[in-house]
Amino acid sequence: MPGHDSAREIYRQALPVIGVSLIAGLFAGTILGSETMRANIAEVPGLLLLLPAFLATRGGVYGSLGARLSTGLSFLNGMTVSVFIAVVTYLALVLFGDGGSLFQLVGVMVVAGFLSAVLMITVLIAVIFVGYRRGLDPDNVIGPVVTTLGDVFGVLFLLVGVSVVGAVS
Repeated sequence: MPGHDSAREIYRQALPVIGVSLIAGLFAGTILGSETMRANIAEVPGLLLLLPAFLATRGGVYGSLGARLSTGLSFLNGMTVSVFIAVVTYLALVLFGDGGSLFQLVGVMVVAGFLSAVLMITVLIAVIFVGYRRGLDPDNVIGPVVTTLGDVFGVLFLLVGVSVVGAVS
């Protein structure tokens, strides 16, 4: 059946990427659970609150990039979403009486958003072209790659953002 061959090809292309994504996701979780990350999360009120939204938008924003290769628009959108997440987190902290610093949250998100955007755009373009040259359909591999890279780079660059903003303030 023609449909079975197509499904097999999709699985053949996507399963190795999903396997690597699983391992990388475990790596991102290890970073998140590290003493350094926990100390930095404790240092910036609201960081743990904004983490799920930040990581979720990495995959969504850069998934669009992978599908359309609209680099400039996705970069701007990613940065805007990062600042928006910081502002909403700050408002939630104020609403619930925890305070926090809008400057810290926006600073961390701008640094993390910028660094993850630059790296994800570069890696995405490379994955698309290398995959295509190897006969892989980019639609079959971009989703897991983007989601995983968003988590790994998101966690890593949040840590970098906390360090940079801490050094500035």
